[in-house]
Amino acid sequence: MPIPKMLLYVLAMATVTYIIRMIPLVFFKKKITSPFIRSFFYYIPYAVLSAMTIPYVFYSTGDTLSGVIGTAVAFISAMISRSLILVAILTVLTVILATILI
Repeated sequence: MPIPKMLLYVLAMATVTYIIRMIPLVFFKKKITSPFIRSFFYYIPYAVLSAMTIPYVFYSTGDTLSGVIGTAVAFISAMISRSLILVAILTVLTVILATILI
């Protein structure tokens, strides 16, 4: 009985995820005391999230200009209000208006 391709994909992703999480446990037996390495591991998730998110922000509407305007509004409103809900609402409304008007 053949294994469905989707199950193979899920198993491959699970294996890769497991290996990535096990490598630090295998190679780093002692506590990491180097400030450089600790800060490197601290900022990795933010860097990866940014690398995955930022390109989609500018190309999600099909118009780069509306993405740039929405990103600018998001940065400005985040600096002023610091409320995630307000930033999200203002950004979405701005992108919708920019898409309609452009």
